[in-house]
Amino acid sequence: MIESRPSDAQASRCDVLVIGGGPAGSTASALLAERGYWVTLLEKAHHPRFHIGESLLPANLPLLERLGVADEVRRIGMMKWGAEFVSPWHENTSTFRFSEAWNKSMPYAYQVRRSDFDEILIRNAARKGAEVIEGCRVREVDFEADGSAASVSAEHDDGRIAHWRARFVIDASGRDTFLGSRFKAKQRHPKHNSAAMYAHFSGARRHAGQDAGNISIFWFDHGWFWFIPLSDGATSVGAVTWPYYMKRRDKPVREYFLDTIALCPALAERLAGAQIVSEVEATGNYSYLCDRTHGPGYLLLGDAYAFIDPVFSSGVMLAMQSAFSGAEAVDRCLREPALAPRALAQFDRTMRHGPREFSWFIFRVTNPTMRHLFMNPRNVLRMREALLSVLAGDIFGRMPFRPSLYAFRALYYLFSLGNLPRSVRAWRARRRNIRVPQEAGAPAGP
Repeated sequence: MIESRPSDAQASRCDVLVIGGGPAGSTASALLAERGYWVTLLEKAHHPRFHIGESLLPANLPLLERLGVADEVRRIGMMKWGAEFVSPWHENTSTFRFSEAWNKSMPYAYQVRRSDFDEILIRNAARKGAEVIEGCRVREVDFEADGSAASVSAEHDDGRIAHWRARFVIDASGRDTFLGSRFKAKQRHPKHNSAAMYAHFSGARRHAGQDAGNISIFWFDHGWFWFIPLSDGATSVGAVTWPYYMKRRDKPVREYFLDTIALCPALAERLAGAQIVSEVEATGNYSYLCDRTHGPGYLLLGDAYAFIDPVFSSGVMLAMQSAFSGAEAVDRCLREPALAPRALAQFDRTMRHGPREFSWFIFRVTNPTMRHLFMNPRNVLRMREALLSVLAGDIFGRMPFRPSLYAFRALYYLFSLGNLPRSVRAWRARRRNIRVPQEAGAPAGP
């Protein structure tokens, strides 16, 4: 039970209180502390702690440089030069190399163990001057009617209750979506819903040479798998499936996960002889969206605003990019209140832009037509380079690849007309949460 709201004299004070010490919260805290604000970051767990989402994008690299942690991340990272797509309905595999994107200045990214990566970011926030308090879960946030201040109550691991008075609150609570849930703003994504199982393996077979660190995406009848090599020899493997498949589970999640891997022979071959070295985790309600990005006296960053299917490894990049944009907006709101509406409008556009850019591909990535285009890429009108720019996360830059990207979308719709019956069956099946049987001789799957 949270004790009654304390008087202002009993509460600690800060300019900005940040809920959550993941990539979004730690980045925003570091940036605002650098600008001279008194920042308090409350994180419910203790770092290092396990987290999924180990694959970064090339667009993360400039953000890491600006934070001053690029060298630390390089030491823990596995070089990731591209992404490989594997389809049971195609004889070939398809590899996209970031060096072939429109912007040639970001030819690689990293695979990282998130416990190490997230700890680097939160310790950096502390070095920059933020007050970092771990093992402290936010319980209540009460805003003044005009948004000019907020009272925050949080509970330490030992049961102690602490209180803060903040001029601004940043929700970076990730999939906890603290404020989104409180304001009933969180909604299942209307166009995409899925579930996931994942674990770490040792002894998985990697590619040779420069391709050793590439992420591999495996399609199968019920969704897709990720295969992410880490620098310490472990490999992160996860299955993202449609809800009907998870509802069929009639055995412990570890056994069901291994049975699911067996349904994808190409992945099973890479894991022959490998051993699970972590708990097998499962999660549902995978994709969601909040109906707002901000309100009077608060912002939502990263997964606290939206979480989309991780097939293109966009999560950490969008979280950190939202933190850069959010820190700019908070700075403007606190320093020049008259310009706050303009700053928040710009923040809102940035927040909605990222998920929207990736979502167009995500909603279609298991569609037969999209699979065919990924497995048989062409660079007509520089469409392949434009697609690679999206895969690299270069969606906030000024590279002139938009016309080529629109041409790719037009090509998708044109091919979809020729593949209409199978595409409609796949769409209806997902709406009804059932499996579409593979057609005899169909080249592109269900």
